[in-house]
Order: sequence, then structure tokens, then C-alpha cells
Amino acid sequence: MNNIERMRASERGSAGTKFFITLVVILLVANAGYNYVPVAYEAEAVKSDMQTAVLQGLAMPGKVNPVDNVKERIQKSLNANQVPENAIVDVKMTGNTITARVAYAKEVGLLPFGIYNYVYVFDHTATPTGLLVEQAKPDAKANK
Repeated sequence: MNNIERMRASERGSAGTKFFITLVVILLVANAGYNYVPVAYEAEAVKSDMQTAVLQGLAMPGKVNPVDNVKERIQKSLNANQVPENAIVDVKMTGNTITARVAYAKEVGLLPFGIYNYVYVFDHTATPTGLLVEQAKPDAKANK
């Protein structure tokens, strides 16, 4: 019996080490998620706001300049979602539709103490879709 215990001496005491390694890995993943998820959420909010601004800019009645209106709405969204100041905002009128492009890069600290920083790159172009676009297009049947 004593002989068997001596042969397996290296197998003892590793539960605490395995627990510590597992705990460190879980904490690192939780830290990465804690830092990355808000940046990704803000990017999706900007995408949604861009789509809404482009669609509403297309539907603007009266003498309001739709390009300026869309730029203003997108700029408000960028300020609200903590987008870096050096973001590229490009709003163009193409035919009867408006397209908006926003591009920026933001560093996200995935590992603590600045060990690893991930560069989150956002580049999205919003174009209106739906009924307003169909109404804005010239009728193909009328041209025939």
C-alpha cells in the first residue's frame, strides 16, 4: 500500500493548481468581455442610427437639405456612442438616395495592464432600403 502511494506522489496536490489556472483563465475572458462588449454594442448602435438617419433623410419634406440633416443626426449618434473624434463621416446624395459612410478604429484593452490591445475597426456604409426607395425610383413601366 505504501509503495503505491509513493508511485503516485506526483498526482497529489494538483487540484488547487488546476483551480487557480481555471480561475485565471475565467477572469481573463471576463475582463476581455467586459472591455469588448460595450465597444461592439456602441458600434451596432451607430449602425442602427446611421440606417435610421439615412432613411429619415430620404423622407424629409420641404426645403431641408437632406445631406446636412443626415450628417447632423449621425454626428449626434457618434457623440452619444463615444466614437473617436477622428472618425471619417461621408454623406453623399447619389441619385434619389442618400448614402452615409462612417469609419473609425478604436483600441480595446483585452488583457489587463495593457498586455494586449485589440484594434476594433468599424467601417459601415448605410443606404436606405424599403418602400421609400421603391417610391423614389422612376417607374420602369412608365419608361417602356
